[in-house]
Amino acid sequence: MKAIVLAVRILLGLTFVVFGANFFLNLFDLPRPTPTPAAAHFMTAITTTHYMKIIKVFEISGGVLLLTGLFAPLGLVLVTPVIVNIILYDFVLMGQPGLGIPLLAMALFLIWAYRPYFASVFTFNAKPAGKAG
Repeated sequence: MKAIVLAVRILLGLTFVVFGANFFLNLFDLPRPTPTPAAAHFMTAITTTHYMKIIKVFEISGGVLLLTGLFAPLGLVLVTPVIVNIILYDFVLMGQPGLGIPLLAMALFLIWAYRPYFASVFTFNAKPAGKAG
């Protein structure tokens, strides 16, 4: 099981580091399906406002954390919202499944593998720590 977790962690981390770095460095051209009008408007909005640069920083940061394994749960926290947005883009704006499905499958597998580190997120009626509560 440890070998599978390691392989999935490296594959997911590498995916985000490579594609995130490609945005800034233009290392290779990616084939892209013809966007729908809604998808084109969305991409124009997040590109011209530089919002995409912020997303790519999260991708690279989370990918590096997953690759190194030093803070794998934090890496998952950074890339999982990006994966959710990829899936929403694919289904809502493009109308078809895409890369988001395998990315989500890998992320969910890793979240399950690291579940003790996420257990406190599911605390019912949580109270703030310290004297504030």
